[in-house]
Amino acid sequence: MPGPTTAKRSRRAARGAFATLVLLGIGGYAFVTLYDRDGSQGPPHCAVARADGERAFTLKPQQAANAATIEAVASARGLPERAVTIAIATAMQESSLRNLDYGDRDSLGLFQQRPSMGWGSEEQVMDPVYAAGAFYDRLVEVPSYETMPLTEAAQEVQRSAFPDEYAKHEEEAALLAAALTGRTPAALSCSWIVGAEQDGQPSEVYDRLVREFGEGVQPIGDGTQVTVPLRAGEETRRGWELAHWAVAHSAELGIARISYGNHLWEAESSADGWQEITEENVASSTDELRLSVFSPV
Repeated sequence: MPGPTTAKRSRRAARGAFATLVLLGIGGYAFVTLYDRDGSQGPPHCAVARADGERAFTLKPQQAANAATIEAVASARGLPERAVTIAIATAMQESSLRNLDYGDRDSLGLFQQRPSMGWGSEEQVMDPVYAAGAFYDRLVEVPSYETMPLTEAAQEVQRSAFPDEYAKHEEEAALLAAALTGRTPAALSCSWIVGAEQDGQPSEVYDRLVREFGEGVQPIGDGTQVTVPLRAGEETRRGWELAHWAVAHSAELGIARISYGNHLWEAESSADGWQEITEENVASSTDELRLSVFSPV
């Protein structure tokens, strides 16, 4: 990897020129078990909110991670939010956003793609990045897919025996797509139980960012810190796109802390979701997007 960033840019410069995503290795952590606000231990989950902040629905962390990967692949290709909504709704119907190693006949993966029907090898369609890309390859060949009813666009790609079933997922898919594309800030948050030995590898997050978002992400770092510069004018939406990707993958990648603008998410208190940074932790307030990972024990 390239060398670490050597200068700390001022907030004014960050606001005027770019925002960054920073991943930092951290020292020892006091691990705790998370509880719901009523004091009962809650199962790991991710919550999706509407634009007004009202919780709309929940899903499992791995489902959120798969949806975030689907969005990242679309982002790498420069596809619109509508494409993400169609893809997520399709995966909701086909697999409940789970990477299934079984299905009807030889159907596999998030989109239940069939190797025998030219979707790729079994190994390929079980790779969420490949599977999402294969879906988009066919979707973009559908004339006017952005304006036609979602169920029709999905059916043009999937050729399902139950073509009307995609429509029932459209509302939730649209809300999730709005969050994952960064259009709705702080709209996706995940809550999970922190283990006694939760490890995170900045190098793995580096590799995943590049693989899912493509070369346009351009992380720089030395294995303990990774920075992803953003072009001027993209700070808010792109920053939240990356922040939501990070929180969706937080349990899987061992991400302990995410801060962006005046919002903070921490695994240790993830049941509280995204919190506004207060005077007590104002030193953490930043115009950059920063992620800390659990250090290997």
